[in-house]
Amino acid sequence: MKKILATFTLLTISTAAFAQSTAETTGVNSTLGIPPATEDFVKEASMSDMFEIESSKLALQKGGDATKAFAQQMIDAHQKTTSELKALLDGGKVKGMPATAMSDAQTKSLEELRGLSGNDFDEAYQDEQEDAHEDAVDLFKRYGSEGDNPDLKAWAAKTVPALEHHLKMAEDLEEKQ
Repeated sequence: MKKILATFTLLTISTAAFAQSTAETTGVNSTLGIPPATEDFVKEASMSDMFEIESSKLALQKGGDATKAFAQQMIDAHQKTTSELKALLDGGKVKGMPATAMSDAQTKSLEELRGLSGNDFDEAYQDEQEDAHEDAVDLFKRYGSEGDNPDLKAWAAKTVPALEHHLKMAEDLEEKQ
């Protein structure tokens, strides 16, 4: 009986730890307005930057003039936030590991963009940018208001206005195409 209880307790603890990450990646935390754990925020923010940079590099090759101008701004801005996050991690102020790859969904979106050209590419890229920035604004707002690491929380809150501006630019891009 003690063995069963110990096993149950271990499973409950490991499930709870896993559930927090699952809740973040499935959108449950977002729906409920719950801030991500620091480790989840670091991973999600770094994956977001990776997707923004890689999809925007592709847009520099395949997009129309308005798309290319927007894409260059996204590359510059998201390389900056990547560097800022890395500095917080390297300085020891924040514990966590940045993502080493994009999510499966981001990878699939990038592959779909690679298969498009012309107006189809511009429209799909614009849609992806809107979605990505809506997610990023939500993530950064939640951590910036209630995150548990003060340095990361301050950085997230400071970054929200730029992400909101990127979202507005992505929305406006549709009119320029």
